[in-house]
Amino acid sequence: MFDRITFDPQIMGGRACIRGMRITVSLIVRQIAHGASFEEILESYPDLERADIQQAIEYAAWLTQEQLVTP
Repeated sequence: MFDRITFDPQIMGGRACIRGMRITVSLIVRQIAHGASFEEILESYPDLERADIQQAIEYAAWLTQEQLVTP
């Protein structure tokens, strides 16, 4: 489902990263939240691909799905 998102205890303490790099999903999402464009992120992190950024957003959205609990 998220083939570009990796988890490795030896990399960034096991946080969600992009393809085993030291670039976390939270870093990308935070950059977008502060108004950075895909192009600006790609310039700042040349090892990233457009698909990495897109999947980081999709992963973050997936994490925030609300579960309704009914009594």
